[in-house]
Amino acid sequence: MATAEQKQELVDNIKGKRYYRVQVYGYGGEHVYGKLTKEAYDFWKPIVDEHGDNDLVNYMLNAEDGDFDFENIESVPPQADFLMSPDADGKEWRSAWYEMPGEFEHINSVSIDSGNISVDEQDGDGWDSKHLNEALKPIDINELAGNIGDQTDYETEILHPIDDLYPEKGTYIVQMLSMEKGTFFDAVVETVGEFDPKKLKITYSEAPNGEDVIHTIMYNNEELDNQGGDTNGKGYSAAVWQQEY
Repeated sequence: MATAEQKQELVDNIKGKRYYRVQVYGYGGEHVYGKLTKEAYDFWKPIVDEHGDNDLVNYMLNAEDGDFDFENIESVPPQADFLMSPDADGKEWRSAWYEMPGEFEHINSVSIDSGNISVDEQDGDGWDSKHLNEALKPIDINELAGNIGDQTDYETEILHPIDDLYPEKGTYIVQMLSMEKGTFFDAVVETVGEFDPKKLKITYSEAPNGEDVIHTIMYNNEELDNQGGDTNGKGYSAAVWQQEY
């Protein structure tokens, strides 16, 4: 005699494929990290420490056209002009902050501590698919992980840290962050049967500034393809520091 589980599997197979849109949203942003020379660090560090990051942000945002509006400095000396680099012909020009010459890491993600997730069933996998029902109400990711842990006596954990995904490079570091709010991850899960949150796997890692950011989202051991997001800019911040090894 078939078990209840086997009977349900048969019913699910008869019903056929089902589609669920998974969205992750909240506060996060675009992080860019780059290496500085000691001379550049020695110029910018005391300015940021004393006056905040306004002049550093102004420099990073306006480097391409050179139309600066500094508050606490008159100009940037050549040794501190770290966005300046030669092109193939040897002519010097300034890069945009998101393409800095010394860049060693570029991240566009939501913070694990401010991320939320929702899952909606729809009648297909396209953008114009009809909404059918709410499979998982919007919930804080850490709260969902705690709920699933409690339900399974922590035999099932959906949050998985990845060590050293963003290793530090260089001794003197500069960071530019475009702070954003909105949807950072949007994907469709195609499955048979109902969506099961316990089959989620969310990997995250510690960015060079110490913030834990989401790396990948998986369902039933398959990585989901992020179809893009929709975020609104909330401002910029910049920092410099000396990395201790």
